Amino acid sequence: MNFASLPTVDAASVPGDALVLDVREDDEWAAGHVEGALHVPMSEFVARFGEVTEAVADGRRAYVMCRVGGRSAQVTQYLVQQGIDAVNVDGGMLAWESAGRPMVSEHGGPAAVA
Repeated sequence: MNFASLPTVDAASVPGDALVLDVREDDEWAAGHVEGALHVPMSEFVARFGEVTEAVADGRRAYVMCRVGGRSAQVTQYLVQQGIDAVNVDGGMLAWESAGRPMVSEHGGPAAVA
């Protein structure tokens, strides 16, 4: 599978109650993320794969996100190969922010994409 054939979705089209899987690193997550997202950094992904499979156990689709879409494309490819319903959020958190979608931060200040 190449990335061109990956299932993708526009940030503005992600349902409000979607399972968002954020694969960015801790500092990026702390600066700003989707409220309620599951945070599993790509660097820890294989070790924490069980958390992901548990989150999608009821057949939920995983909307995979990073900063611009590169890391999330790799994770989406892996999930699809494991038979998990996953889509890459095109443009990542930058597109999410541009679409005016809500974000929260870990520091209580305004959320931003790091």
